Amino acid sequence: MEFTPAMTLSVIIFAAAYLLIVTEKIDRVIIALGGGVLMALTGLLDHENPYEAIDFNTLALLISMMVIVMITQRTGVFEFLAIKVVKLAKGEPWKVLVYLSFITAIASAFLDNVTTILLILPITLDVTKDLKIKPIPFVISQIFASNIGGTATLIGDPPNIMIGTKTGLSFMDFVINVAPIIVPILFVTIGAFLLVYKKYLHTKEENKKKVLLLNEYEAIKDKKLLTKCLIVLGLTILGFILHSVLNYPSSVVAMTGAVLLLLISGVNPERVFKEVEWKTIFFFAGLFMLVGGLERAGVLEVLAKSIVQQTNGDMFLLGMAVLWVSAIASAFVDNIPFTATMIPLIQEVGVLTGMDITPLWWALSLGACLGGNGTIIGASANVVASGMAEEAGYKITFGQYFKVCFPIMLITVAISTVYLVLRYLI
Repeated sequence: MEFTPAMTLSVIIFAAAYLLIVTEKIDRVIIALGGGVLMALTGLLDHENPYEAIDFNTLALLISMMVIVMITQRTGVFEFLAIKVVKLAKGEPWKVLVYLSFITAIASAFLDNVTTILLILPITLDVTKDLKIKPIPFVISQIFASNIGGTATLIGDPPNIMIGTKTGLSFMDFVINVAPIIVPILFVTIGAFLLVYKKYLHTKEENKKKVLLLNEYEAIKDKKLLTKCLIVLGLTILGFILHSVLNYPSSVVAMTGAVLLLLISGVNPERVFKEVEWKTIFFFAGLFMLVGGLERAGVLEVLAKSIVQQTNGDMFLLGMAVLWVSAIASAFVDNIPFTATMIPLIQEVGVLTGMDITPLWWALSLGACLGGNGTIIGASANVVASGMAEEAGYKITFGQYFKVCFPIMLITVAISTVYLVLRYLI
């Protein structure tokens, strides 16, 4: 396929928008929405429905979970958990980072990673506030942990859900084939962050003692509302786990939980909706339109097809190409449309060559999910977490995140490379 004028124009618009986001001269929400509008005005998106590129299921999931979290926050349960974690860690910041990272990773394997961030990050912000330390190292480590943990199972990350749906691979297939390498990757990642941020993981003894004297049970403000929130949250999590059996999208499950909690909580919906992070939601909308322009112009398809052609169907080269191109691409472009483009192409390779292409699904899963850690906009969890941190007064810049996280992301993909080669490709 030749590179058409439409492809060139879409790449120029996307690259210009991305450059402006990186330089941070203008608010990234304005840039993302502006780039999306340009994609529509230039005809790179459908004239009649330019908004078809927006993944409204993702937005509905985000808004619904934000509503559940905002109502739950009123009970004081996040403050309760924050004090519990600090006491378990005996007030040591580095232990707090380790414990919260592990909690985040485990939760992300059974929830989608965005939901986990929405639930865990308020605890993190409370803990760091009590210990009087900056939360940025903790937020970044949890972004990584959420994406790494989500890679381990069928339901933890959208690319895995898409792969499983299209190929018939089960929950246990992902646990058996992907989860084993996720455990060492998580340990290496946490160790890397402890080294990178060691000078920030200290606090005064008086702060530790002050926090250890706190009574976590006094933090609970509304026990009745807490009971209602926990019931709804439990049902919502159960819905996520069973969504393939129930045949409902995750967004419908989340929205059902949000509506039910609004109904039984007695909290004023207007107040809750004011607390939703609309800035993050609109940033996603613009980003989806930007990537949609690339996808509709055929840029992602050209990239995916070139991978197949350059490897000449050799399983080793194909596996390496799928893993590394998916990782690098997912750091800069949303991994959902990229995964959607790669799936039929990998299936076509299987038909043409007659090879067992199962290892390529694990390469795609690891590359797309882990690669999202590379930049602050590489995955949904990253954008949500950075938005929440900014709301709390701690802005994580693109450059600040990239400098630390892109190299660590490459290490995780390198570990995945060794795993794939030793287990599947030789």
